[in-house]
Amino acid sequence: MKVIVCGAGQVGANIARELARENNDVTVVDNRPEAVSRLTGAHDLRAIVGWASLPDVLEQAGAAEADMLIAVTHSDEVNMVACQVAHSLFRTPTKIARVRHQGYLKPHWRGLYSDAELPIDTIISPEIEVARSVERQLSVPGAVEVVPFCEDRVRLVGTRLDESCPILNTPLRSLTELFPGLQAVIVGIQRNEKLIVPTDEDMLLPRDEVHFVASTDHVARAMSLFGHEEAAARHIVIAGAGNIGSFLAEQIEAAHPNVRLKIIDRSPERSELAADRLSRAIVLKGDALDVDLLREAGVPSAETLVALTNDDETNILVSLLAKRLGCRRVVTLVNNHVYEPLLPSLGIDVAFNPRTTTVSTILTQVRRGRIKNLYSVGDGSAEVVEAEALATSPLVGKPLREIALPDGMIIGAVVRGPKVILPRGATVVEAKDRVVMFALKDRVKALEKLFAVRLEFF
Repeated sequence: MKVIVCGAGQVGANIARELARENNDVTVVDNRPEAVSRLTGAHDLRAIVGWASLPDVLEQAGAAEADMLIAVTHSDEVNMVACQVAHSLFRTPTKIARVRHQGYLKPHWRGLYSDAELPIDTIISPEIEVARSVERQLSVPGAVEVVPFCEDRVRLVGTRLDESCPILNTPLRSLTELFPGLQAVIVGIQRNEKLIVPTDEDMLLPRDEVHFVASTDHVARAMSLFGHEEAAARHIVIAGAGNIGSFLAEQIEAAHPNVRLKIIDRSPERSELAADRLSRAIVLKGDALDVDLLREAGVPSAETLVALTNDDETNILVSLLAKRLGCRRVVTLVNNHVYEPLLPSLGIDVAFNPRTTTVSTILTQVRRGRIKNLYSVGDGSAEVVEAEALATSPLVGKPLREIALPDGMIIGAVVRGPKVILPRGATVVEAKDRVVMFALKDRVKALEKLFAVRLEFF
């Protein structure tokens, strides 16, 4: 596949690296020579210095032959114009754009992005996706990530284990016997910075980070087995009333009417805008690093503080102050991946990086076969994929015990219409079933082949 990536920031660089590793023909366009040289020095790809919205730059990048253009520069306008130019002049089949300003994303302007107007096939809004991710995580106390699949019939959940987990040192094969009605499958274990796909003989240990796939209505029961029976938050403080903070506050007001919500922001303009948009939340104008203001917001008695300012260092420090004041749980937005390995040791419960959701959305468009949804786990160490099984798939028509899946790959759930099926040895996948699978990075190509459209299909 020939792909043009417009923008060599954190998201663009990660996408370009991923695609280049998979032997795609990748060209990166960025107007900063230093960003371009960093990429070309470390990876097998082309890079061009220039503005991604200019026709001659896109022509030089090979837009006429490209299969896909991914526009993730820091400018919404450049991203949108790049898609328009790629469509109008070069007929590039697939255009993806990151659009951050909420004024472009209001539902009643949706018609703007049709082929006849501003042709963008997929719009990515990291701010909205992060806010939705945080809201889902708040709804599952004790989780560090919650990702929906199959119209939210199934969820991928990540959680950390401590000594209170009641199923430590128990072989995973025994869990089926002990809890026969539980619709959950452990698909990945992060242990000592290594992500593994467990076997039936593996056991859970303290400090493991476990990823499991479960029927959505069984998530709470599964969390209790892992030692997490925390009550849902009833008092939440948000630091930061920007796009993410305001959207998250709106989500909480709509989905959790009993939650007491307070927001802190130092900007008078953002504070006033948030106060106008929200109906019940209390907005406090001031510096979230002011301990007296944190006390006024009720942080010592709050179940959760969510730090969503535009500055990573501020988010980390606010989270540490909140913990020191007695807040039970802190959720922190961190854009710079360098900080991420440090956060658990600092006592930060959950860290969100917008790059993760953006990269996952883009990879969903790139993956071949009948891939419907995808989420990148462990900073790209593995992928969870939702795909439709075709009649020609090797997964279809025989019991799973007779299918030799490669090591590093596991089925988490089979969804047939409204029914969620826990995969067992006798389970038979049927054509058109949705299958949710977990695969380590070096097994993703093999996973794609399981769902590829074969000649017999036609």
